Amino acid sequence: MFYLGIDVSKAKLDCCLLLDNTSFKRKDKSIANNHKGFNELLAWIQKQSVALADVHIIMEATGVYHEQAAYALHDAGVKLSLANPAYVRHFANGLAIKTKNDGMDSFVLARYGLSTQPKLWNPAPVEARLLQALLSRREAVAQDLQRERNREEKAQVANVPDKIQQSIETSISFLEQQLKKLQDDIDDHIDKHPKLKQDVKLLESIPAVGERVGNTMLSVLHNHHFESAEQVAAYLGLVPVEYQSGTSVLKRPHLSKTGSASVRATLYMAAVVATKYNPHIKALYERLLAKGKCKMLAIGAAMRKLVHLCFGVWKNQTPYQKNFLPKSA
Repeated sequence: MFYLGIDVSKAKLDCCLLLDNTSFKRKDKSIANNHKGFNELLAWIQKQSVALADVHIIMEATGVYHEQAAYALHDAGVKLSLANPAYVRHFANGLAIKTKNDGMDSFVLARYGLSTQPKLWNPAPVEARLLQALLSRREAVAQDLQRERNREEKAQVANVPDKIQQSIETSISFLEQQLKKLQDDIDDHIDKHPKLKQDVKLLESIPAVGERVGNTMLSVLHNHHFESAEQVAAYLGLVPVEYQSGTSVLKRPHLSKTGSASVRATLYMAAVVATKYNPHIKALYERLLAKGKCKMLAIGAAMRKLVHLCFGVWKNQTPYQKNFLPKSA
């Protein structure tokens, strides 16, 4: 197997192909981050007397800039893995590589693939990707609307000209219409796909999971390949991180906070409600407080429990059961 590391940027891809997995002999190439560049890369690989079926590409998941390349290379039949940038940086530190530039980063990615054999990436179904895009757009419009409402509130107590006030009101009206249309589009999209419709109904059977949380978790679960609830919680940054060394260094545990901050914000509000109305989460929350744990730690545990419940009803295809007790209970 030949390992190809790709360092992704907006305009270009820096590639490093390991020709020898022992001596780390390599070939480097830089291509444009577009379809012409992807075809050029595939031709270049074959020019090195390497079959595409024998190549394993490793690239970092960097915002949206990697997506076009990932889909194109996957469709071409090349094995592909998306690496967590933090893991790759730790790996580079382990190799005592301090230099950081595009060429060295692609070499580190190739070495990372050789050493760790990361899981192959498969794109999510088209309907799941569209749901994610609609939810992201809805979130962006909602944030714009909140900013305009904040400006309107300030304008009401300041000496703002009438034209400015009218402009703000027009903008708010437009954004409200856009927000409603996007929500209608999301609802229609879910209704048109039986699997999405069935799964969101299961998610919303959980007390404290409403439309917004249900749609958000539906997108998370359908756009990734999770094998356990712990993986979902870790992906969303809801696992506790502890730092302890010897007897003198001991930091208070905190959430890892990797992944999407907006998803965590959505889950936070749901968890607060769940501490009052969800039997399982209420019992957990009260038990932690009784042990002297602080409220924020208990809320973090409630968020994590809520994710576990969402994964459970989705994985087992069974509605929430308030009287259900885990086998370990």
